[in-house]
Amino acid sequence: MLLENVTFTSFLGGTLLLSAFALISCFLLKRQHITFSLALAAFVSTAWCGILAWDSYAPQLTVQQLILCETLRFGSWIFGLLQQLKFSNKNRTVQQGPFLLLHLLWIIAGVVFVIVLPAFVDNKTQAYHLYVWSSLLLTILCIVSVEQLFRNSPHNRINKVYSLGLAGILLYDLYLFSYALLFGQLDPEIWRARGAVNGASAIFLSFALMAVSSQNYPQQNRVAISRPMAFYTTGLTTAGFFLALMAAGGYYIKLYGGNWGTVIQVTLIFSALISIAVVFLSESARASMSVYIDKHFFVHKYDYRSQWLSLIHHLTSSPGSNADPHQIAIKAVMDIVKSTGGMLWMDNQFGRFLPIATHNMNLPKLEVEELSDSEFCRILKDQEWVFSPSSPSEHELSNFNEHLPQWTKDIEDLWLIIPMLVDSELIGFMLLSKPPAEFTLTWEDLDLFKTVGREVASYISRNEAAELLAQSKQFDAFNKLSAFVMHDLKNLIAQQALVVENAAKHKENPAFIDDMIRTIDNSVQRMSNLLKKLQQTQPTSGRELALKNVVINSVKKCQDRMPPPTLRILEDSLKVVADEDNLEMIVTHIIKNAQEATPADGYVDVTLRSERNQAVIEVEDNGCGMDIDFMKNRLFRPFDTTKSGKGMGIGVYQTREFIRNLGGDVLAKSEVNVGSTFTIYIPLRTNSPKTQEQADQV
Repeated sequence: MLLENVTFTSFLGGTLLLSAFALISCFLLKRQHITFSLALAAFVSTAWCGILAWDSYAPQLTVQQLILCETLRFGSWIFGLLQQLKFSNKNRTVQQGPFLLLHLLWIIAGVVFVIVLPAFVDNKTQAYHLYVWSSLLLTILCIVSVEQLFRNSPHNRINKVYSLGLAGILLYDLYLFSYALLFGQLDPEIWRARGAVNGASAIFLSFALMAVSSQNYPQQNRVAISRPMAFYTTGLTTAGFFLALMAAGGYYIKLYGGNWGTVIQVTLIFSALISIAVVFLSESARASMSVYIDKHFFVHKYDYRSQWLSLIHHLTSSPGSNADPHQIAIKAVMDIVKSTGGMLWMDNQFGRFLPIATHNMNLPKLEVEELSDSEFCRILKDQEWVFSPSSPSEHELSNFNEHLPQWTKDIEDLWLIIPMLVDSELIGFMLLSKPPAEFTLTWEDLDLFKTVGREVASYISRNEAAELLAQSKQFDAFNKLSAFVMHDLKNLIAQQALVVENAAKHKENPAFIDDMIRTIDNSVQRMSNLLKKLQQTQPTSGRELALKNVVINSVKKCQDRMPPPTLRILEDSLKVVADEDNLEMIVTHIIKNAQEATPADGYVDVTLRSERNQAVIEVEDNGCGMDIDFMKNRLFRPFDTTKSGKGMGIGVYQTREFIRNLGGDVLAKSEVNVGSTFTIYIPLRTNSPKTQEQADQV
């Protein structure tokens, strides 16, 4: 095939594809997506490409006529782009100065290059230089117009597509005329490909515009690449561009470098390969590239879809049925924020936040607690503030750091404190240690942490609700068991009552029979009382009690066991509202548990005092103690006992529930092989009507 036929085929193919693009522009004009000027520019470009195709087949155009064709083509695109920009920004104020300047420049350029300067051209060399200079300057003006359309149309995807397609054509023209200006002649190979380049760009524009215009809503069917793909694609593109640049430089060095040209070319390309290898093997370089892509190629820092799926995966894929939901929650948040350790504090429902789970972070002392009415908790709840204790004082994240509790200073590498809210209630907060890499916090990070905190809080609340439901089912079974026990007790009472009645009629040994009757009668009375309590036929009512007498009676009942308990009454006028029998039974149960866990030569100390309008009963021993896992997971769990065959495992649970019904709480501190301390808090008696009404309900 002759070279002229190749050029003709290239421009003819470009003409046909530009014709299809012009028809699509008419369709967009009808749907009012573009202006008439932009559609007209597409037809002008089609005509220009057709004229060049005919001229390549049968050369007839003079240089002056070629300049006119180029000027009309570039001028139509400049005018169409500026009119499209005005049309897209008709609802907001746009500065008219830059638009008028671009209009004025291309009009002046057209007049100068088409009318004024050709009159002074008297040879082919001058005509050639005029053609190159005019085309190069008009290309630059057109690129400026494309850049303005792209930058000032952030939400108009049709404008974006036009900008990208035309940018490809114009950059090729810029290369063509820059090469001609540098080397004094048009490169024939680059010129022949010009028609094909325009046709390829027309294909891209046609398909892209049809795809974009068919979407009625901006967010539907949006095609986007993922961040990892963007990272590697950008990296490969950068490497390819760098290699191409080095190869081009090496080519020109070889072309004009004489005997040393080949040596310098090979050295330059080899150095480029080594540089790329060093950069891509460097972790810091890859990290910098990733940060650059996050900042400049994505609207958001995070891929929220993958972050959310990762969080849900951690929360729902527990390793087993006995997995601790608190540990799962900590690890899920740690994975999201790339932290190395975490600690979870939860509300005990009675005004205190306590640490209940930790992972790779030292647990503070057991007596450490945070009151729910503290300023620290109020900020977490009302402002949903993410505390950053390690932030410098001038950083905005340190605004409320003066309200951080004292115990935060005892935790090493404390980085963040994230609130956990369900609706508007603060149910806990999570402490996180610093990540291994440098992490600069932004508003987007804080929003993500708050959202994750709410989701984890809902997860923990659901698990607690499920556990309460399971306990409720266990109590249903216990109630059924009680019904059978009561049935047996009724039979036993009837039998013993009959024995008493018959023994009174047939006694032969008066002393023995009288003693037997008293014993059986006492057992009947005791079982009747037990039956009444199981049936709840007589609801227990609270009354004002002198707490000193309750504690003294409980200690007396335990004096027959070893080691005998000692009693210290620091305040003897404390009064509470409660059922005396139940409260005495509770205190006795705690003392007996302490005695069972303590050797005979040990001690069990009982102390009565007051603290913040609450009566405090402390039972301290130096027995075997309990580990943290037992206290967290088993101590207050119903139907869980360490006394094989001796109980149902509801004693400590019943103790805490009874005290909480009074408005108090039961706290435990223990250390293995050191001892344990159980502390009972009971609100003191007041004369307010509300307190009396609550006491009557108890």
